Amino acid sequence: MIERRLERKVVQVMGMPISLALDGLHARTARGQQAWDEAVASLREADAVFSTYRADSAVSRLGRGEITLADCPSEVADVLALAAVARTDSHGAFDVRRPGPDGRLVLDPSGIVKGWAVDRAARALRQLPETDFALSAGGDMVCATARPDSPAWRVGIEDPRDASRILAVLPVRNGGVATSGLAHRGAHIADPRTGATPAAYASVTVLAGTLTDADVDATAAFVLGDDAPAWLAHRPGRHAFLVRPDGTTETTGFG
Repeated sequence: MIERRLERKVVQVMGMPISLALDGLHARTARGQQAWDEAVASLREADAVFSTYRADSAVSRLGRGEITLADCPSEVADVLALAAVARTDSHGAFDVRRPGPDGRLVLDPSGIVKGWAVDRAARALRQLPETDFALSAGGDMVCATARPDSPAWRVGIEDPRDASRILAVLPVRNGGVATSGLAHRGAHIADPRTGATPAAYASVTVLAGTLTDADVDATAAFVLGDDAPAWLAHRPGRHAFLVRPDGTTETTGFG
């Protein structure tokens, strides 16, 4: 097995750090740099369309009723279609519409956009022959190994009660890893069915084939609370690491 000699890059996009670790044939070539530039451009484009913090974004204008879905770039319909499936699959625990301060529903697809946007950005990196990569967006990651003799990427799961402590390390060759919890951003996750802040778990980390699936399922499982392990156990190809507020841990899908 080969040893990794990583080339690292980082940029701020979508209000969070986006970092890349490259290893292999094009880690330090012009072609590798071009792929990184294309990935960043893709993320900036997604931010321009989907950001709820930008008044001129298509999603903000759609939410205010200034335009219709037909007026939006086609990817808005694509993402909302994915969200509709996620809402059904999670029995309403995941939803891109939430009650606003006045009780009216507010469109906020942020819970699915990050995973979807990073998966899309990773396409440019996947075109690099014999080059492994780990693309991180605020701690959620897409990992890929293009060489059969490459070691798996090692993704640490942070203790939600102590950011300096790693509870477990997941070996990931190809897939997405996402964590949902309240440790870094406070009570930003609410049960769309009730408006309440989930409290059964401190964090839920999901490994899936794509970051879109991992991100959605981590959020849904966090909201589902005590029902999460049973729900996750029936999700195809999912592996999960769940942490209770008292620090006890549970896993699903690891055999």
